[in-house]
Amino acid sequence: MRLAAALFASRGNPKEPVPFQAILPLQLKRKVSGKGDKTSDVCCIYEMSVLFACFKSNDFNQAPCAKEMEAFQKCYINHLESVKKKKEREAKGILTPGEKKLSHKQINILLEKFPNFK
Repeated sequence: MRLAAALFASRGNPKEPVPFQAILPLQLKRKVSGKGDKTSDVCCIYEMSVLFACFKSNDFNQAPCAKEMEAFQKCYINHLESVKKKKEREAKGILTPGEKKLSHKQINILLEKFPNFK
């Protein structure tokens, strides 16, 4: 075992760089398709779990769980409003600085402003 390790150590570690071969040109396309924007819209999970726990503890009687139902409905309404505002911004082409998840329309606006193609 030691002999093999010594032989490998004496050979050195020849790491020759692999030459880069560009198969396709290194440039972005002019537009991005919107196929990948179909994500599942999950919201208000915590409020929903609290509501179901209340239902379970009260044998699915809705009367004692009015506060939890109201909190869940308020959360869902806030979520719908935020989605509506986001869609309006996307339709107008408004870019929010620092936003990490851009829609395909917003990315296309950026590609038009800063082209990287011939």
